[in-house]
Amino acid sequence: MTEEISINTEYIQLGQFLKLANIIESGGMVKLFLAENPVYVNDEPENRRGRKLYPGDKVEVDDVGSFIVTNS
Repeated sequence: MTEEISINTEYIQLGQFLKLANIIESGGMVKLFLAENPVYVNDEPENRRGRKLYPGDKVEVDDVGSFIVTNS
């Protein structure tokens, strides 16, 4: 099942998104998390914490789940 994560800005960076989705607890964990866990944005592997996500983008994190970015 895909969970919708709503943002109220034009875009959100991947690191901020991981915090918003409660996948990580703090921004300091982002770099390590991305180095150790496969993350896919729109079915492409992604490891840049600054990657901009826009409404409609799909984020998949192995062993965590699938998420869609939506507008609030």
